[in-house]
Amino acid sequence: MTASTRPFSGLFPVAPTPFTETGELDLDGQRRVLDCMIDQRVDGICILANYSEQFLLTDAEREVLIDLCLTHVAGRVPVMVTCSHFSTQIAADRAKRAAQAGASIIMVMPPYHGASLRVDEAAMFDFFAQVAASANVPVMIQDAPLSGVTLTVPFLTRVARELPLVRYFKIEVPQAAAKLRALIAAGGDAIEGPFDGEEAITLLPDLDAGATGTMSSALLPDLIRTVFDDHRAGRRDEARAGYARILPLINYENRQCGLRATKTVMMEGGVIKSDAVRRPLEPLAPATRAELLELAREANPLALRWGL
Repeated sequence: MTASTRPFSGLFPVAPTPFTETGELDLDGQRRVLDCMIDQRVDGICILANYSEQFLLTDAEREVLIDLCLTHVAGRVPVMVTCSHFSTQIAADRAKRAAQAGASIIMVMPPYHGASLRVDEAAMFDFFAQVAASANVPVMIQDAPLSGVTLTVPFLTRVARELPLVRYFKIEVPQAAAKLRALIAAGGDAIEGPFDGEEAITLLPDLDAGATGTMSSALLPDLIRTVFDDHRAGRRDEARAGYARILPLINYENRQCGLRATKTVMMEGGVIKSDAVRRPLEPLAPATRAELLELAREANPLALRWGL
């Protein structure tokens, strides 16, 4: 797959943002993360997402990372850039900047702020339309509980039909498979890229429902690769068996570690020098870290040995 190929499908994991022990961006580590991910046989890479700690980055750091990542990947795989913001203008400006730097696709959450500041569907539609017009590349809507926004199937179907660039959807709400199935049934060919997320913890039911892509972390996409390919080729029994082998690690990442899991495994595997996260986030507790690494050694993802 080249950076310009559509429709986008397959594995689009989220790249972590490595920091030094004192909290600065680790730019050499970022390059190594990207190289490791490409060696994991991904179909694309997402940067500046929530699992990239985007909410802990300055605007200047975003600029540095966009240029570094797009330059270093250099078209080897498509790069998706997350441009979420409550402000329509800021999200649109971010999307335009990312596209100018070479992003193949943009991802945004619906506008929200804090626990209660939301907008109605008319304002959301305008938000997505402005982002797409500014970027002039495909846009993925991230439908996640974090926003507290309810994105209904009729609304998403309308968006896909009326905004030709906004036809990708990352569905990671409870009962994701049911929503994916309903969205695909309602939208038909207008649903160009139904993806799942949430570290692939519901991968098999989501693939059964028609998902054509998944957005996990960068912890074990090489192991998810086999499951995805088996399922796509109709080898459902093999896909189920492969998924059963890696599900304990995926579950532990999702339920116990969050975004810190990939960094910890990548540090252990010599990809990055530090698994530091920025405060107010805290590092993994020693017992949690030990259990994570025990499960990772059993599964043996590439990230655990890439730099050794």
